[in-house]
Amino acid sequence: MTWPPACLHLRIPIYEVEPEKLLSQALISVVTPFHNTAAYLAQCIESVLAQSYSHFEYILSDNCSTDGSGEIAESYARRDPRIRVVRQPRLLSQVPHYNAAIAEISADSRYCKVVQADDWIYPECLRLLMEAAEQSENIGLVSSYWLKGSEVRGSGFPCQKTFLSGRETARLYLRTGLWVFASPTTVLYRSSLVRECKRFYDESALHEDSEKCLQILEKWDFGFVHQILSFSRADNEGISSAVRDLQPVALDRYIIVQRSAAVFLEADEAAAIRKNARRIYYRALAHGALRLRGSGFWRYHQKGLDTLGEKLDWLYLALQISQVLLWMAANPGTTAKRAVSSWKRRAMRSGTAARAGDVLQAR
Repeated sequence: MTWPPACLHLRIPIYEVEPEKLLSQALISVVTPFHNTAAYLAQCIESVLAQSYSHFEYILSDNCSTDGSGEIAESYARRDPRIRVVRQPRLLSQVPHYNAAIAEISADSRYCKVVQADDWIYPECLRLLMEAAEQSENIGLVSSYWLKGSEVRGSGFPCQKTFLSGRETARLYLRTGLWVFASPTTVLYRSSLVRECKRFYDESALHEDSEKCLQILEKWDFGFVHQILSFSRADNEGISSAVRDLQPVALDRYIIVQRSAAVFLEADEAAAIRKNARRIYYRALAHGALRLRGSGFWRYHQKGLDTLGEKLDWLYLALQISQVLLWMAANPGTTAKRAVSSWKRRAMRSGTAARAGDVLQAR
């Protein structure tokens, strides 16, 4: 496996933890749930086996694959005793499958790392995430920079910090929108948090991994590695790809702010941030309306709002549409450029909307 050469050397701070205090033999449970990912699975597995930190168990959970993915997993398991293949007895939707897979971790593991089957991790990933976690016994969640396709993500975390209190990290997100958790491939969990839940991810949530991170930060601190440690594809046909045109980031932030602002902020600030988040969210919906998004777009957002007990506010949406139209009329040059860029993106993603409907139905 080849590693992009310029992506491995963004380390800035030095961890303030003495080497002899590191639990160098702490067991890390690595979990890869998969379903029909034969095109990517070998690369994912090999990235885990290439880790500089070798004391891990690797659980590969086959969700009734029919494309040879299960055979790929078994071939690696025969070569490496750290690998255990689990076969689900029936086809599960994504989040229940992730919960079933992560429930297989050893009672002895100290940390848990999900690596999604169409992603991969860099050779120092496990070691550096573990070292960041070992700074404090109260760190429950660790993340780092990551690559989304060829784009570096996660920048903006205070450059001289390697950990913050969980509440401070959550406040940073609520106030600035700085999101450093990405997908499950990017983060490391303390295994005790996984074992204490019958279902680690909330199966009723639309963006279950995001909400889990905020839930952890209520009681646990956060560690960060100033280095690119994982890679997520931007060109595959997974769930995140299929819903990209549905503006999931806007919905994700709105849900988290509405649920979490009052938990981490004083009442006046929480109210102001929730109000602003609502305006920004409905402005995003207004752009969707003006691009003539179909019924799948609105079903997706109503499904997310259902988790808050809300319905789409069509009157408020109409107000935001009118404000967007006024801005477009006042800025015709910018409007034309955006229209061309939007057309190009939609042309490149032809077929995505159709796939999104199938994905949402499966969820």
